[in-house]
Amino acid sequence: MSTTTSEPTSESASEPSTAPAGAPTPSAVVGRTLRQARLPFAALCLCFFVEMVDNTVLTIALPTMSRDLNASTTQLQWVTGAYSLMFGSLLLTSGSLADRFGRRRVLTVGLAGFGLVSALVWVVQDANQLIALRAVMGLFAACMAPATMSLVFRLFDDEKVRMRAISIMVIVGMSAMALGPVVAGGALATVSWHWLLFVNTPIAAFAILGLMFGVPRDTPEDLHATPLDIPAALATMAAMGLGCYAFTSGVDNGWTSPLTIACFAGAVLAVVVFVLRERRAAHPMIDLSVLAHPTVRGSALAQIGSSVAMMAAMFMLILHFQFALGWSPMKAGLGNLPFVVMMIVSSPVSEKLIARYGHRITCLIATACVVAGTLVLAYGVGHGYWILAIGMGIMALGLRIIMTVCAVALIEAMPEDQTSMGTALNDVGQELGNSLGTAVVGTILAALVAQTLPDAPWSPEFLASFFHGERVIFLVVAALVAVISGYGCSTLTDSRTADEH
Repeated sequence: MSTTTSEPTSESASEPSTAPAGAPTPSAVVGRTLRQARLPFAALCLCFFVEMVDNTVLTIALPTMSRDLNASTTQLQWVTGAYSLMFGSLLLTSGSLADRFGRRRVLTVGLAGFGLVSALVWVVQDANQLIALRAVMGLFAACMAPATMSLVFRLFDDEKVRMRAISIMVIVGMSAMALGPVVAGGALATVSWHWLLFVNTPIAAFAILGLMFGVPRDTPEDLHATPLDIPAALATMAAMGLGCYAFTSGVDNGWTSPLTIACFAGAVLAVVVFVLRERRAAHPMIDLSVLAHPTVRGSALAQIGSSVAMMAAMFMLILHFQFALGWSPMKAGLGNLPFVVMMIVSSPVSEKLIARYGHRITCLIATACVVAGTLVLAYGVGHGYWILAIGMGIMALGLRIIMTVCAVALIEAMPEDQTSMGTALNDVGQELGNSLGTAVVGTILAALVAQTLPDAPWSPEFLASFFHGERVIFLVVAALVAVISGYGCSTLTDSRTADEH
């Protein structure tokens, strides 16, 4: 990716500040260019990499873990589910902690804990121990996520450079998700599955070094001085945890089962408690008026819609390649490369769209790309790989723009002392989208195909049934993206300036 076409001239971080009130202080800005901040930025990319790759890599290893630990199907589901539930339920709380106690400090604690717990995989002897380990990993990952992107705003004070930095991080994350199965599949042929978790330890160590030597400490002016709102934090944990689990329960136990209904009811009740608490609290966890900001609300909705599409596409294409086509895990991972390639080569296109049209129109164009790409995938089912590759490419272009522009827009709309909370809201949107996408896929597959997919080779009749279910999934996802992301993007603030016409 080129970093020279529109990058501002380099300035020393130690020069006197002429920024307006509310802008980051000089101590909070390491450099004006990606090159000046390459060490800490590389550390932040490593953090984002391990956050995104973790569950993707582990999914490939589940059959091996099942044999090694004599794990049941339910236990295997909780190996990934425990991590996701803990991660999603603690995002807002960890964002609030980072804004109060220091973003670098909370991220360093998260990295250290994540690396140390990953090293404990060597003492795991049964599936329940692995589930507990994954839950603790999810806790520390939640500490990492909000601070990671928030620190990008401390490294760079120019919007174009911030946008480029977030773009690179999105590419790193998507590459991790797409290439994780390839690397994991190759590794499992020669080493134990334990290494797939233990590799987090050296990565975390390198990232900590980059943070300690490259990112300055938070100053009191950068932080939110009010105490942590513990009742609100507990309410957000309950709302996110119960909400995410309700989608899983709906697929596993039925949408009208007592457990599913109870989880949804509990999530709604927790949201009501949170709102009532924040309206009365002397020092609220988050100012609810921020959520009424059209850019904050619209960005979060756009992230939900795009995450539904990404989760559904990645999940269904892996099933399509491995089950329907009989590809190996490594070949199936390589089949997702159009996602990564388009993310990389589309940088000039997205930058020109943003410069010409601003946030709102650019994100609406991106939403149209995601919808069009999903429709191409629906058509491409049963018509060969290259049709699917074209759909993946069109979708990736839209996903890259939405994930980058909406993340930057949301965080910039937050007060300077709540940027980690802004990142947490962005991550919550993506987590809710992932849960909704998983629920859509699981429900339609169970209703139209089968509760459990049989081992290959499939009969022609079952293959036709699977293709039909796959088409319906992509059509439903396209409709959801059009409604959710389309509405969200339509509310974004147009950031064009007069000199960009």
